Amino acid sequence: MALIVGCGDVGRRLAHALSSAGESVRGVVRSPDSARAVAEEGIETLVCDLDEETLPPGATAGEAVWYLVPPPAQGREDTRLQGFLSALERSGQPRRILLISTSGVYGDCGGEWVDETRAPNPRVDRAHRRLDAERRLLAWREASGGEAVIFRVAGIYGPGKLPLERLRRGLPMIAPEQAPWTNRIHLDDLVQACVLGMRHGRDGAIYNVCDGHPGNMADYFNRVADLAGLPRPPLIDPAEAGERLSAGLRSYLAESRRLRNDKLLRELGLELRYPDLASGLAACFRDGAD
Repeated sequence: MALIVGCGDVGRRLAHALSSAGESVRGVVRSPDSARAVAEEGIETLVCDLDEETLPPGATAGEAVWYLVPPPAQGREDTRLQGFLSALERSGQPRRILLISTSGVYGDCGGEWVDETRAPNPRVDRAHRRLDAERRLLAWREASGGEAVIFRVAGIYGPGKLPLERLRRGLPMIAPEQAPWTNRIHLDDLVQACVLGMRHGRDGAIYNVCDGHPGNMADYFNRVADLAGLPRPPLIDPAEAGERLSAGLRSYLAESRRLRNDKLLRELGLELRYPDLASGLAACFRDGAD
């Protein structure tokens, strides 16, 4: 059975993809309310708050496990994953764990092209937490003999994951020519990659998960606005960002890198449905962006 730990947008779509391929799937969710919502989509669920509980005996024994749960909101360590890995002695040794991490672990690269050989250099706590998770998983692999694959995922977009509310509120953005390089992956292509990563990813390998066509956040917002028939964001000077942009957005705009995806495509055999933002956004609005 496939076990998906964390059933948000990605987890639910992954569950449906695996079920459609004939695999038995179970999702781990945090609360009874989440379990009911996921069960309504026909996905078998197991309720477990990883901050307070451990999975029952046998739940992970011999399983393919996709770990999609984000770290805690504070600190520089992923204590949530630490607890999950420690409890595997009780719930059973998985066959393989695929961890969703973030390309933010690279930090600011000055717009350079970045592949998986680049040394991590996280600048903000959320990226430190993700790198901590990676290191804990690889340490578990060494100690237990279990298999592990790590995905460093770029910004995810797709139906239901577009900045429409921000655009409706008329929040500002810096001009495209002043914005740093950013990277993206369509939700459907991330799901494809998750399926193939479990099947074909090399044990112990790290993969950049992106479409390979970097852009910038300002251009992204403008394209979404145009397709949605909404006004483009008003422009501000970067010097004003500290007063008018959220801390989270400012942290993204403070880093610039262009991710390579050669390894992802070559080793997993992934054929991207949406190899660039134009094709991906067109599909979003064709299918209904909200």
